[in-house]
Amino acid sequence: MRIAVTYENGEVFQHFGHTGQFKFYDVEGTKIIREQIADTNGSGHGALAGFLSASQVDTVICGGIGGGAQAALSEAGIRLYGGVSGSADAAVAALLAGTLGYDPDVHCDHHEGDHHCHTGSCGEAKHGCAGHPGC
Repeated sequence: MRIAVTYENGEVFQHFGHTGQFKFYDVEGTKIIREQIADTNGSGHGALAGFLSASQVDTVICGGIGGGAQAALSEAGIRLYGGVSGSADAAVAALLAGTLGYDPDVHCDHHEGDHHCHTGSCGEAKHGCAGHPGC
């Protein structure tokens, strides 16, 4: 299995379409055997699904993500765990342990330049994306 996490400074980056990097985790069973950080080279929302597919990714962990990107990932056969925040490494460990907290209904909307992510929780200042429960 190959897991990709939207990545910035060790954390799950909160806007899929604007991520500058992914951290890839190659997994055998429940053990991480290799980690690698890859630049997206400015790829945007639509191109990222192709980038991930070409990188042989089958699972993505991210913060907010729009409907078009979700559809592109689904079409590429890539499983999505959205609405995740915090440490990228901890998120992957939780996924492998079966304890990852994520939002199956996560989505982002773009309205006249404003960006709003909806994960059933409050927004965060960075890119207006959510990921912090309890608000």
